[in-house]
Amino acid sequence: MNGLRLTAGLILALAASLGAGQNTSFYPSRSIRLVVDTSPGGITDLLARLCAEGLARKLAQPVVVDNKPGASGNVATEFVVRSAPDGYTLMIGAGGNLVVKPFLEQALAFDPLSDLVAVFNVAEAPHILVVPVSVPVGDLGGFIAYARSNPGKIYYGSAGAGSPPHLSMALFERLADLNLVHVPYKGIGNALPDMIAGRVQVMSMSLGSARPYLKSGQIKALAAAAKRRLNGLPGVPTSAEAGLPGWEMSAWFGIFAPRAVAPDIVRLINETLQAVIDDPKARQRLFEIGAEPVGGPVEQFSQLVRSDYQRWGRFIKDSRIKLE
Repeated sequence: MNGLRLTAGLILALAASLGAGQNTSFYPSRSIRLVVDTSPGGITDLLARLCAEGLARKLAQPVVVDNKPGASGNVATEFVVRSAPDGYTLMIGAGGNLVVKPFLEQALAFDPLSDLVAVFNVAEAPHILVVPVSVPVGDLGGFIAYARSNPGKIYYGSAGAGSPPHLSMALFERLADLNLVHVPYKGIGNALPDMIAGRVQVMSMSLGSARPYLKSGQIKALAAAAKRRLNGLPGVPTSAEAGLPGWEMSAWFGIFAPRAVAPDIVRLINETLQAVIDDPKARQRLFEIGAEPVGGPVEQFSQLVRSDYQRWGRFIKDSRIKLE
């Protein structure tokens, strides 16, 4: 009887190992779907198409970009969470939709930490602090002094309560010990006309969104909310260099898969995408849209997701930020 049990156990173990090997030995054997949590045209969509092109070329299988906008990314995330964990359904999404939203919305149908697997951190879009040309300052220290001399009279725009521009400015306000007034808009694009006209005196936004107005001279950049100077804006100091350490806001864009996907598949996709963004032409495309390539191993990205989840969760609770 013991011999039969041992034989049966060996057979099951062998079957399991063969099954696990089969997941990766023949992957991919058909097209891969890359779900995007926004409409076509934005930075997330552009990153998705760059990744899809590179994956398809290196894996020799089609990679279909599938835009599923709606509910600020919830539609796409719920679709991926319900998908089979076979590596043939992936998602690219912005970090804010996964590490901020759970603390602002009470009825999410998914848990970003347990229902998704972090696969690859494609790129990040660090924020910069910008002011209209009508604000009489030339650097970050000058703006902080100007704002302190006008408490409650300096307005900052955002893409809405809980959006990255809002959280970034709320953090800036706390670190600089200022009294600013938040003006939420339905998107950064709606806030920019008031910014240019001087009705809003300061904003935190990505370089990609700010670049046309920086080039036209309608706004000016005072500092980058990043650890290093931006490739696309090397003349602008980081916040720490300008005298305000700790102010960092960078919207990252990562690839995720449904939970329980085979670790070997996750690593294959990670390593393949690393090769994609290491290509000089791909890196140049990223710089052109105001993004900085990131990459790195699976464990590094997974740790970033968890640390950002904890960091912004604490900040939102402490700041009592709520959706309006």
